[in-house]
Amino acid sequence: MFKNKWWVVAASTLALIVGSGPINLFAAGVFIKPIAKEFGFGRGQISTAIGLANLVMAICMPFLGRLYDRKGIRAVLLPAIVLYALATAAFATLQPSYAMLLILYAVQGFFGTVQGPTAYSKIIAARFDTQRGLALGIALAGTGLGTILIPQFATFLLRNFGWRSGYIGLAVALMVLAFIPVLVVLRDAGPRDHAQAAAAAALLPGDTFSEGVRNWRYWSLLITFFFATIAVNGSIVHIIPLLTDRGMSITAAVAALSASGLALLGGRLIAGYLMDKLFAPYIGMFFLLMPMAGLAIFISGVGGVGPVLGTIGLGLGVGAEIDLMSYIITVYFGVKSFGTLHGLMFAFALLANAIGASILGWTFQLKHTYTPAFIGYEVLLLIGIFLFSRLGAYRYPPRKKEGSKAAGEPALAS
Repeated sequence: MFKNKWWVVAASTLALIVGSGPINLFAAGVFIKPIAKEFGFGRGQISTAIGLANLVMAICMPFLGRLYDRKGIRAVLLPAIVLYALATAAFATLQPSYAMLLILYAVQGFFGTVQGPTAYSKIIAARFDTQRGLALGIALAGTGLGTILIPQFATFLLRNFGWRSGYIGLAVALMVLAFIPVLVVLRDAGPRDHAQAAAAAALLPGDTFSEGVRNWRYWSLLITFFFATIAVNGSIVHIIPLLTDRGMSITAAVAALSASGLALLGGRLIAGYLMDKLFAPYIGMFFLLMPMAGLAIFISGVGGVGPVLGTIGLGLGVGAEIDLMSYIITVYFGVKSFGTLHGLMFAFALLANAIGASILGWTFQLKHTYTPAFIGYEVLLLIGIFLFSRLGAYRYPPRKKEGSKAAGEPALAS
């Protein structure tokens, strides 16, 4: 029943609705103020705790990517999703102890590593070629749906049952939207086929891990996505507190965050579609300009619909960022060691989540404004645009129909 490869895309989309981004970042934004009010934690302290979760994920991600390359996807995902759900539900037991808050976030980060895009991107990249960008865009749009739905769901639970029940509700959502689709749809080779699977993997086009990390383009891309994630994802964590500080109701602030989720969703679908037709670094440059415009709106202090437009600009940046990472790895380094190469690069993106959110939290706690950090983030995005411009032609371009123009046509940089 589920032999068609597009079922894998559908299952991945559902699972990423409750990915580590929507759960650890966007739902956390809903709960920052209630937890701070009840226990007296500062925003800088809570942001540091959220950052710790991302730091733990960053440490674990390269090892997990290697595990995917060696053992397959399903056997790793299923038990880890269950443990991630339990770690999320454990927040319902939080007491007025900052050490306990740090421990809970660290545990959630450890098990939440599995619910990033690496596993789903790897299985899609292996099954798609000419439609790879579109397939990745649709699957990773699940995070955009999560940005829309998870804050709304968390707000509903917060208002009707309290923040403790909110975390239990998030755990239930993880089991329904991630565990069940992975269990039913995703399939790896059986135990008797592991030797054949390993031999087939060795024949896949692409660099080995050691070859990939010796290429300057890999580190250029890593720095680009590291800086972009600091600026964009770090800012998204603070959107709800920022907007409510500027006089918005919690309902309006969550609606604005949902608007960024729509932008994220649209950005991923548009970027995914265009990557099969245009040179991907050009698309990346455009989608870094969007959050630059959004941050400029926040820096200006303009009112009215300005903050909503700024939030949408950030959402567009998040929207293209991860599927660009996944696609660009395949066309510059192939799919042979995708899990490990993606895992390491995504680890730095997770570290950037921690750094970006913490910088903003402490900037506000010390300066009572986010503006100095926003100015610095504009500079980081400019650097990312420059680095994208230096990548040169694809090294492993996707197969094209006879007579069609390759998307990676620009001359190979030396």
